[in-house]
Amino acid sequence: MFKILVVDDDPGLRLSVKSTLLSDGRFEVDEAFDGLNAVEKVKENTYNMVLLDVDMPRMTGLEAMREIKKHDPSIITLILTAFANIDDAVRAVKEGAYNYVSKPIKGDDLVRLIDQSIQAANLISDVAASAPILMEANRKMIGHTAQMKKVFHVITRLSKVDTPVLIRGASGTGKELVARAIHSNSPRKEGKFVAINCAAIPENLFESELFGHEKGAFTGADQRKIGSFQYAEGGTLFLDEVGDMPPLMQVKLLRVLQEKVFSPVGSNREIETDVRIIAATNRPLEDMFAKGEFREDLYYRLNVMPILLPELKERIDDLDQIVNQFIKKFNRIHGREIVGISKDAMECLKKYDWPGNIRELENVIEHCFILEEAKMIRITSLPENILNAAGVELSAANYQMPSESELAKTQAPTTIPASSQDDELEDITGDDGVSFSFDGNNLDFNRQKEQFEKEFIVKALKTFKGRINQTALHANIPKKTLLRKIEKYGINARDYVES
Repeated sequence: MFKILVVDDDPGLRLSVKSTLLSDGRFEVDEAFDGLNAVEKVKENTYNMVLLDVDMPRMTGLEAMREIKKHDPSIITLILTAFANIDDAVRAVKEGAYNYVSKPIKGDDLVRLIDQSIQAANLISDVAASAPILMEANRKMIGHTAQMKKVFHVITRLSKVDTPVLIRGASGTGKELVARAIHSNSPRKEGKFVAINCAAIPENLFESELFGHEKGAFTGADQRKIGSFQYAEGGTLFLDEVGDMPPLMQVKLLRVLQEKVFSPVGSNREIETDVRIIAATNRPLEDMFAKGEFREDLYYRLNVMPILLPELKERIDDLDQIVNQFIKKFNRIHGREIVGISKDAMECLKKYDWPGNIRELENVIEHCFILEEAKMIRITSLPENILNAAGVELSAANYQMPSESELAKTQAPTTIPASSQDDELEDITGDDGVSFSFDGNNLDFNRQKEQFEKEFIVKALKTFKGRINQTALHANIPKKTLLRKIEKYGINARDYVES
């Protein structure tokens, strides 16, 4: 249930707002009688949103909002204000409030604004999967999936300024998602978000696409057209794959960024523009302007606020959290109650290289949602290419429904014993009594390592009855490595088929 704290020193208004929200049926509502009481409640309880009046005793709404945001930036804040305090409300939006509501409050308007703010917050949660890194003077500042508050801080910082943003990252890392999250949490959120793919527009139509054209400007221009800059007025224009923009258009875009004016094709009039530019690319712009393929002055104009989105294969340790984020998302979309992912299914995901990055992972999880009948994602619902990459052969046992105990252990982390810090070699005995013996009279590291590897592989093959794919998966050894070691040590996997 979405939890909302209503803060106002007027008991009648608190009751009115609470009644409106409870009648909607989707919200759990609590009350606070002033700013200080609100801060105390936020620190003691968990809330998704706080509705704050501005003028209150002991602590104003603006002061309370600052303290709440310090405690948890992910809490959505809306300002309740009388007409005389609109300036305070606007200032609050610049400092982190999502928006403001004028008193007296219309129930429909309040619920609509709450829904908008929830959608904007969900975008930030999805952006966490992309692990944005804010660059400042070429120094990595913030952004990591394990630290959600920092992700909210990244978006908040970028949303409250109006400078251009350049998002860097490979295809599928979530560049447009980051751009939409910035727009949806900025003062421009009521304006349009217009996205164009620079790589998909023919060069001879590029200028018309961006700036529009007059009737008769060129052959086939039988009517006047509004360009993307004019269509996005007051909002955000997202230029995807900006590295593919033709050289002539780079010059024209630079002029718009500098002068804030443009001219439609076939027109001698200048039109002022109020649009925020967010650009994205997967190309090495620094190498391109060194070769004269991209304008250096345009690069520096766009690169005011750069964000880096790393590839998924560089962040396999974050996969558990990213998958959980997508499970929450698709539970919301599809009305399911999937609680997590089984351990062997997660191991398969971690063995895959993810050439399609976050986008590919998102598609895989949605694929699982369509096929999965249980309350957690099992190995049987994974796509075939993921299973093949992990070297998995499914058996009848894989199709059994998970027990309650298995559900309770969903995504429990695998604990790997820390290696001994002593230089002295000794026997290591597993929980099953199998001992790996080391000869104390022959302290040759390479020989001892090879002996350990051989005994480990034999034990694993015995455990999984000589099945190469199952041994590779569950013993966490790449299949190619396992086959190479079997050949090196002269092991015959068939010897253990019936063991």
